[in-house]
Amino acid sequence: MASQKPRILHNNRDMVWSLAPLVLFCVIIAGIASQCTFSPGGPTAGPIPDFDLDAALDYDAKDLDFPIRHPGVPDGWTPNSGSRAIVDGGDASTVGFITQAGRYVQLTQSDAGETPLVAFIAGEPRTATGTEEAGEHSWVVYGGEGVEAIWVSDFTDTRIAVTGSGSAEEFEKLATAVGDAQPLQP
Repeated sequence: MASQKPRILHNNRDMVWSLAPLVLFCVIIAGIASQCTFSPGGPTAGPIPDFDLDAALDYDAKDLDFPIRHPGVPDGWTPNSGSRAIVDGGDASTVGFITQAGRYVQLTQSDAGETPLVAFIAGEPRTATGTEEAGEHSWVVYGGEGVEAIWVSDFTDTRIAVTGSGSAEEFEKLATAVGDAQPLQP
């Protein structure tokens, strides 16, 4: 008599018992590598990354050919990120903040035109949906259903954009702060 069942008699239970040691092995390796955690209460917010806003904006002011402003953000806002990019032949300096409410607000300063800047930030072209007044500047709002709003204003030789998951009030605070800021000296 044969020591194994004929292949035609194998079923799902046999497959589960064959895969169980493999799955257990994967869980053990992931645990050893500390690549997974068990959190029955759901995800928790981690620490905000440390980012030197002053150094980043000073460097951009010296290196880029357009004025860079350093906005005085409200207390409790933490700078957490920054980057530079090329936008349709121009440059862009971007910094991000975590607001006191825990939302992300991004400030982009660029010498690119408004339309290419909005397409760069949104990842696709957008149509203006309105305007907002913040400080002494008028801001064109690019919004829509299910997308983060982008506020853009023309500061003569620089386009400034504010976007992120923040509220309209937080956008207004950042827009006013950047409008009040004088360009940094190169």
